[in-house]
Amino acid sequence: MVHVVFPHRGRGAAAGTALSNNFRDAFYKMGRLIATLPPKVRSLRSCLQTAGLAVAVVLGTAGCATRVYQATELPVEFLAPATQNVQEIDLSRLPNYAVNSQLIDCGDVLEVTIVTNYASLSTTTTPVRVGENGVANIPLIGPVELARLELEGAEQAIAAAAIARGLFQRPHITVTMKRQRTNKVTVVGAVNEPNEYELPRGSSSLFAALVAAGGLSEDAGADVEIRRPVRGSVPGSLEPPGQTLADGSAGYQSVEPHPPYGAQVRRVNLAQAVSGGEDGAHLGDGDVVNVMKRAPKPIYVIGLVRQPGEVEMPANQDMYMLDALAKAGDRSMQVADKVYVIRRVPGQSQPVVIQSSVRRAKVDGAANVRLAPGDIVSVEETPATVVLEALKSFLRFGFSSAVPMF
Repeated sequence: MVHVVFPHRGRGAAAGTALSNNFRDAFYKMGRLIATLPPKVRSLRSCLQTAGLAVAVVLGTAGCATRVYQATELPVEFLAPATQNVQEIDLSRLPNYAVNSQLIDCGDVLEVTIVTNYASLSTTTTPVRVGENGVANIPLIGPVELARLELEGAEQAIAAAAIARGLFQRPHITVTMKRQRTNKVTVVGAVNEPNEYELPRGSSSLFAALVAAGGLSEDAGADVEIRRPVRGSVPGSLEPPGQTLADGSAGYQSVEPHPPYGAQVRRVNLAQAVSGGEDGAHLGDGDVVNVMKRAPKPIYVIGLVRQPGEVEMPANQDMYMLDALAKAGDRSMQVADKVYVIRRVPGQSQPVVIQSSVRRAKVDGAANVRLAPGDIVSVEETPATVVLEALKSFLRFGFSSAVPMF
C-alpha cells in the first residue's frame, strides 16, 4: 500500500504552480503505465496505488517558494478596491463657480440709455458691445473702459467721461445687460449627447456642461479631463479667481506647451469633487470636457473550469471569485476546491497570490475574494482531482477493453 503525504497548506505560489504542472505530467505517465499492464492486473486497486505513487513522487519533489496569502488573512494593501458606481454620483453637488451677473466682461452686449435734457426728457438708448480690450464705444461720448465693472460702476464711468470731455453737464446714464457673453464648450466621451454647447459665462461650470450633454452614459468613469487651448493672453479677459491658466496654476497641468496651439489640462474626479475633495471647475471659451470611459481589464479564468478564458468586468458593480467561476461555466470537477487568485499590485515586482476555497467562499464572505481588473482566477489541480481523473480514465479504459475487437 502506498501512503500519500499531502503538502502543508502554507506552501508558496511557485510550489502551487509546480504542483499543478507536475500533477498533469504524473497523470499522463500513469496513464501510459496502466496501458502497459496485463488486463488481469488492471484493477481499480492497482490503478489507485499507481496514482498514489505518482502523486507521492510529485509532492516529494515540489519545493517552497513565494508565500501564498490566505483570502481571509489578506493584507489591506493587497485588497481590491470597491467598484464605484458612477451613476449614483449626485452631480448637483458639484462645486459651482458662478460669475457675478452684474460684472461686465469683454464681449458682453450692453444697452446704454442717456438722458441729456430733463425738461424735454430726450433720451438715447443704444446697444453697445464691449470690445476684447475692455473698452466700449458709447454714442455721443466716445470710448469708455467698462470691463471688470459692475453695471452701476459702468454708469458712473460713462457719466464721468461725458462730464470730463465737456459733452454734458449732468447726464443721467442707465446701463443694463442685454446679452452676456457665452462660452463655447465641447463635451465628448462617456456622455449621452456629446456635442458643442454655448454656456452663459455666469454659469459656465462643469456641472452645466454635463447637464447640457444629457448626463453621464452607462460606461462613464469618475475621471473628467478638461483641456483648455492656449493661444496667448487676451487683454481685458476675465478669469475666475484661482482659475487663471497662464502659469498652469489651480490644478491645471500644461501637457502640450507649444503656443499658440498648445493645451493645458486639468483632471477632475467627480466622486472627490462632490464630496468636497476637489474644487469645482469653471469652464472657459473653447474648453473641451472629456468624460473618461471606464474600460477595466478583464478577468482571466483558467484551470479546471468548463469555459476558460476572459470574463468581462461589470461597469458599476463589484465582481467576486464565485461570480467569475459562474461566468466560466463553473468547475469541470466538483472536487476541485482550491482556487488561486493571481493579482498584479502596483509597486510590487511579483504578483500577489491569494488562496481560497470554493466550499468556504460559499459560506464565508471573506473567502469569496473581491476581484480587481486583470486578476487571474485559477482552479487548481489537487491530489483529489488527480485521483478522480485517474479513476475516470480507468473506467473508460476498462469499458473500451471489454468491447470485442473484430
